[in-house]
Formats: sequence, C-alpha cells, structure tokens
Amino acid sequence: MAFNPHSLSLLRFRASFLSLNNSPISHPLLLPKRPLEFSPRPPSHHSITIGATSSRRRTVSASGFTWDDVFKIANSPHDSPDLRGFFDRVTFCNRGSGLLQDKQHEFMPFFVNDQIVGYVHEDFAGHLQKFCDVFVFHQNNSHSHHAGNHVMLHPMLMTPDQRTTALADVVRCLGEELIPGIRNELYPVTSSFGTPVFFSLERAAAPYFGIKAYGVHMNGYVERAGQKYLWIGKRSEGKQTYPGMLDHLVAGGLPHGIACGDNIVKECEEEAGIPSSISNEAIPVGAVSYMDIDGYRYKRDVLFCYDLKLPEGFIPENQDGEVESFKLIPVADVANVIRKTGYFKPNCNLVIIDFLFRHGFIRPEEFGYLKLLQSLRSGDCS
Repeated sequence: MAFNPHSLSLLRFRASFLSLNNSPISHPLLLPKRPLEFSPRPPSHHSITIGATSSRRRTVSASGFTWDDVFKIANSPHDSPDLRGFFDRVTFCNRGSGLLQDKQHEFMPFFVNDQIVGYVHEDFAGHLQKFCDVFVFHQNNSHSHHAGNHVMLHPMLMTPDQRTTALADVVRCLGEELIPGIRNELYPVTSSFGTPVFFSLERAAAPYFGIKAYGVHMNGYVERAGQKYLWIGKRSEGKQTYPGMLDHLVAGGLPHGIACGDNIVKECEEEAGIPSSISNEAIPVGAVSYMDIDGYRYKRDVLFCYDLKLPEGFIPENQDGEVESFKLIPVADVANVIRKTGYFKPNCNLVIIDFLFRHGFIRPEEFGYLKLLQSLRSGDCS
C-alpha cells in the first residue's frame, strides 16, 4: 500500500473493536472474523487495547498524552503531501549531526590501545581528572603520537576485567548527579561492532564517554485482509527514560556477552510474553544509526532492526513491568502519529520509518525519498 493521503482516505477500515477497547481481552480473538467494512470516515478507536489501562483513561501522563490523544492523531486526515514530518523525527535524533568537527575543542577522543572508542566533553573530562590511576590526559603540545587533546586509560589497566572494574568505580563515584539513570547493565566497549571488547561500561554512562552503543528493535506486525497492523506499546510511567511514550513491541540495548538474535528472543519474552517458538521467526532486516550531541552526552547508536509477523490470535503481555499497555494499530495510522507528533520514543521513529520504506508505505514517487532513506543511517554504522 502506498503511503499516499488521497488513496488512504478511500481505504479506511472499520474494525469492530469498541467492546474490546472498553474491557480487558480474555478470549483469543484478536480481530473480527467477519469481513472488515469500508468506511468513508475513520472510526474513533481503530485499534485493540491490551493491558490494565483502558483506551479511555484520562489520568495525567508523565509523557503528557494518553491513548485517546494517540487515536485522535492516528485517525486524523492523512493530509501531508510530503515527508517533512518524518524528516523532523530523524533530525531530532541527530541533533549533533555534523557538529563534532565544529566542536572539536569541546570533545576529545578517548583511546584504548591506539583505537578510538569514544569522545569525552572537556567539561566532563574535568570530573575525570581526579581519577589519575584510571585516566591519562594528553594536551596538544604533548609528545604523544596521537594528535590533539585526548584521554587514554592508564597503561596499568591492561586487561578488560581490570578496565571494567576501574570504570565501574569511576561511575559509582560520579553518581546519579553526573550520570543519571544508572541501571547496573554493562555495555561492551569496542572500536566497531564485532571487534574485540576492550572493557564493559555501565549503560547509562555510555553517552558520557561517547561510546558506541548497539541495540535491537523489533517491529511486530499482523496482516489481515490485505492490511498491515503494528503492535505498539506505551512505556510505563515509572520508566527511568521516556516514561509513558510509545515504543515498539520489543526493543532493548545489546549488553555484553549476548548475540543480537539471542537478545531479541530474550526481550520478546520479557517485554511482550512472546515464546521462543514464535520469536525465533524474527527476521533481521538491517540497521539504522544516529548521532546526538546534547551537553556532555555524545550518543553514537546503531540499532539492529527485526521484523516479526505474528499470528492473528497472539496477544502480547508484558512480563517485566516496563510496558503499560499495547495497541494494535494500522501501519498507515502509526505513520500518521510519527509524522504529526513526538509521541514515540525518539529512536523508535527511525526503526518504524525504515519499516515504512521496506513495506511500501513510503514510495519513490514521494519528494525526498532517497534523502530520507539515507538519513536513517546518519550515524557511524560500523
């Protein structure tokens, strides 16, 4: 289906989901078995609700919106003739794109064994200088063979375990005031994906050291009567990051010591109750990347993308308390929400836009097609 506002307006489906939206689902029927009717006007709730929270809940959300707000946007006219809304979402994820060269006086390379593994802001480096048994700082006029100001790990830290322990002590000493959101989850530190791991670092600290971080993001979709639907989650209001915002069915960082495919299976079970008999069918479909400089933080993220076509009767159920509720929403409506709002966790937009390309909802006839496609890999995808 082309992501075209004129043709989409003629192909709006009415799904008899209203009774499901107003009560918990306790039976295996996911979609109505009778044929979907054409309707010239969109229904008020074109989705299914899963979870304790009703779609009509009006309590205040930490994210500033509820499912009702999402539905209003999703079902509003698809009236944008271009891709500007998508470009806005990509630009937000790449706030630092092109700035590193202009701000070289603010960020210094972080070396391990003559390999650049990150970038550290000069003001944040001031907090690291007191750890003289962990970091060695070189000025521009030093005799080091590395050009310009840079920071290295102390040569006495020779093994990955020694480095990991030393950095963990640093992060613990700096604490939540400087590195908020510490979650005791380790990320591998490498110069590029698949190369040897120099050490492991607390996940929350990765952007403060400019470490490349990797994640896995999965679009879970259902296909019925020629139309595709995406399962969308609303993050718990208690999440440390992006509480109450919209998310993929499954997503997670790639911690040390686990392969991408194994991580998808693990996250599927934890976040959506998807058994391995189903999640093993998830298909790797590529990657997106972005670069974001925000104060001391320099995010260099690569997200491995997966698609999973789910059985029509499967209902996701969160297992780890990190998702408030799920909705099954037509892909074209999800695209509308992305174009018109900032409701999604920012990097999720990139992965869903990539899905829109691959499933024909964004087509070459639309102005800016190639530029948007290229922008999905604005970061160092290595």
